[in-house]
Amino acid sequence: MQRLYDFLRRHPTWVDGFWAFVLLGISGIGLLSMSEGGGRGPRVLSIPIAIGLSLVVTLRRRATEKMLVLTAVLGFLQLVLDVETMPANFAMLVIVYTAAADGPRWASRFALIGGLCAAPLAMMRWPAQDTTTFGLVFYTMFQIVPFVLAWVLGDSIRTRRAYFAQLEERADRLEKEREAQAKVAVAAERARIARELHDVVAHNVSVMVVQADGAAYVLDAAPDQARKALETISGTGRQALAEMRRLLGVLRTGEHEESGEYVPQPDVEQLDELIEQVRTAGLPVDYKVEGTPRPLPSGVELTAYRIVQEALTNTRKHGGENAGASVRLVYFDDGLGLLVEDDGKGAPHELYEDGGADGSGHGLIGMRERVGMVGGTLDAGPRPGGGFRISALLPLKPAH
Repeated sequence: MQRLYDFLRRHPTWVDGFWAFVLLGISGIGLLSMSEGGGRGPRVLSIPIAIGLSLVVTLRRRATEKMLVLTAVLGFLQLVLDVETMPANFAMLVIVYTAAADGPRWASRFALIGGLCAAPLAMMRWPAQDTTTFGLVFYTMFQIVPFVLAWVLGDSIRTRRAYFAQLEERADRLEKEREAQAKVAVAAERARIARELHDVVAHNVSVMVVQADGAAYVLDAAPDQARKALETISGTGRQALAEMRRLLGVLRTGEHEESGEYVPQPDVEQLDELIEQVRTAGLPVDYKVEGTPRPLPSGVELTAYRIVQEALTNTRKHGGENAGASVRLVYFDDGLGLLVEDDGKGAPHELYEDGGADGSGHGLIGMRERVGMVGGTLDAGPRPGGGFRISALLPLKPAH
């Protein structure tokens, strides 16, 4: 049965042709059963009109507008030639429905007007005998009802199809929007991972380079100090590997859930460890906390940690010898303030913007992106009298 149904759906004209043949057969039987003198018009003229109406049923879906016009012409000829109504006139109801469901708007309106006029014209052309005026009006209205119902049914089918088409279009549009949003999210995640990797690599590798240079310098004169520097390099390398493993883990689906190696993001409480690590690397840092420490959103804490990390890395890279730095962490009622300054000889501002002498890093650009993501503000530039200053204000709630 399913195959038969699919076949009928693929060949609608064949289905319509079958019903047209049935309609023509019923009309032919009716014409043959009529007595020679019983009709209101020449019976021979009924045959081409019945064939024409059957053709309307056959081609109603392939040429709706043409079949609608043909129906109107055939109906007009019936009136003019006085050809009595027959079963084939059922095709008028069919084409009214088809025009309302599938035809253009003008065809739908034309079909409605034709359907409303068909019964009154037929009643005027062939009035019922021995019937009162009220009876004629009632009978005419009764004949109009099928045409109105056919048109209403066809128009409701048109509306339903348009509704489903709109739903499909909306679903397609939403699917495309979801794909676009997914691509944007992937790009944002890649940018975030790139910033994280830059911060991890730039900070830890610079510490390792400084410690390695110091170890090489005192290797013969102070073996204990060289050994301590090598231990610092080892610890810093392990820390860098752990953070890089965490970052790269998000690129593999479910890896952090399976391996359990997805370590927490750094926060402001780890600034003590960071600053101690920087001091061990040879950069004096004065660190103070003002206000009452309290829990902060994870995004704000990570941003604060990375800003301090990047600022101190830049100081080591560009501050020169005997440079020192200071870090101020201020808790406000509605945000967190950061101030990182150094008194080094400095470097051209463009190097800080790029994050490296080769111009390949993120530097202040990455800082501004981080601060912008939490709705904060960043001010960076040379200090009067030498050195560099980075000031940031991170609100507890993102700006709208």
